[in-house]
Amino acid sequence: MFFELRQYLVRPGKKDEWVRMMEDEIIPFQQSQGMVIVGSFTGEEDESTYIWIRRFDSEQEREEQYAKVYDSEHWKNNIGPRIPDLIDRGAMNIQRIEPTKLSPLR
Repeated sequence: MFFELRQYLVRPGKKDEWVRMMEDEIIPFQQSQGMVIVGSFTGEEDESTYIWIRRFDSEQEREEQYAKVYDSEHWKNNIGPRIPDLIDRGAMNIQRIEPTKLSPLR
């Protein structure tokens, strides 16, 4: 098992709109396709910070989930085209992380 830590740079003045889109559309859609989202966060003092964490049991599962979500017509036509107005995709920081043996997320 591993996690994917995704940190985004939200465009100025777009934090509320981005969080609404994540919580009302992106997270529910990805969960409906089998993605496991374990957390969603905003910066306490930095309006431009948005972080979320997804969990995968294996690389094969990650590849299958990516295909189900990002290759879908719904993503390509309804969700994906709106994202660049809200976050700077070029500034995305995505890290694969593994829990330590004492981590409660194991």
